[in-house]
Amino acid sequence: MQKDQSPSLPSTPTARIRHRRRSYSHEVVPDVSKLNGSYLLVNDQTKYRSMRIRTYSSLWMLGSVILILYLGHLYICAMIVVIQIFMASELFHLLRRAHEDKRLPGFKFINWHFFFTAMLYVYGRILSQQLVNTVTSDKFFYKLVSGLIKYQMVICYFAYIAGMMWFILSLKKKMYKYQFGQYAWTHMILIVVFIQSSFTVANIFEGIFWFLLPASLIAVNDVAAYFCGFFFGRTPLIKLSPKKTREGFIGASFATIVSAFLLANILGRFQWLTCPRKDLSTGWLQCDPGPLFKPENCLPKWIPQWFPWKEISVLPVQWHAVCLGLFASIIAPFGGFFASGFKRAFKIKDFGDSIPGHGGFTDRMDCQMVMAIFAYIYHQSFIIPQTNSVEMILDQIVRNLSFEEQEVLYLKLSQIFQEQQFGNP
Repeated sequence: MQKDQSPSLPSTPTARIRHRRRSYSHEVVPDVSKLNGSYLLVNDQTKYRSMRIRTYSSLWMLGSVILILYLGHLYICAMIVVIQIFMASELFHLLRRAHEDKRLPGFKFINWHFFFTAMLYVYGRILSQQLVNTVTSDKFFYKLVSGLIKYQMVICYFAYIAGMMWFILSLKKKMYKYQFGQYAWTHMILIVVFIQSSFTVANIFEGIFWFLLPASLIAVNDVAAYFCGFFFGRTPLIKLSPKKTREGFIGASFATIVSAFLLANILGRFQWLTCPRKDLSTGWLQCDPGPLFKPENCLPKWIPQWFPWKEISVLPVQWHAVCLGLFASIIAPFGGFFASGFKRAFKIKDFGDSIPGHGGFTDRMDCQMVMAIFAYIYHQSFIIPQTNSVEMILDQIVRNLSFEEQEVLYLKLSQIFQEQQFGNP
């Protein structure tokens, strides 16, 4: 049988050098420009198919959100809760390992115990006033709800302690590191998910406008960055997100700021969106629009007579919307960059696959979390008057005083009014 003849390796240093040079001469030197742009959307061969999938998913999500917005504040909060559950599920599964989970039956229920304990605490604190206002007419339910709100912190604390004890009793030898890693990961998820949710729900009850406008600006920025990068993107923006380009970032910033000014004018003319909700009912809202939502003429008096427009009405809230647009286009995208770096650290493409073409809910909410917090802080700092109004004092009375104490306060105020009216000392 004839043996296969393999080429002999060079034995001398000179021959090895010649062999290396000869082998290098057959290598194809990659084009640096192509290498740097291989991940850009403008060079992606499957970009049109991806665009169709993303468009269909976006239209489906848009239709669902419009329906929920029409239903009202309570349904919007329910949507936020559902999104939170999906986000927590995606993040819980990120660091799980099948082998360890098989040896720890029921361990994942501890994560969800902490999740719903945090939900009870956060939403109990945020919605306590609305819940009290909802049951004020019924004395029994008023006392029940007031008692639950009063002892809510105690209930949540002992629920958390029960979860911690459950976790300690579930510890197994040779599994300590994995279990404590999951314990720390669970608490980080709760901080990330519920911090943004608390601000989001607070924005909703201040008026759907303060939830819808910031969320819309993030969506506009995302869509504009995608299409600007799709057609014009040439220069990579940041290594953490290879498909993000400077052209997409600049084009999206311009589109977001313009959209903020125009959207604020459109959304600010609907009472359903601008009126704050004081209870948990779903009825239609009517209120006197505040000064931010009353049109003003923005044209100066020195405009010449030949100018075609004599009056252009602008809502004062539109100037605040420009500030929100600046943040949404310049700062909020860094929430997406943070998520991209996080995914690179764990070598995953998306947090989940719940939304075709978009990844998981966490992938869609990365910038929304940053924006929701800023919108709440901006609203509290620059929109709400800092002085104590009559409405704010009444809210404090209803929240902190029992029904009997409110009756006593009413009688004392009546006595003071009578004394002032008749001039008694």
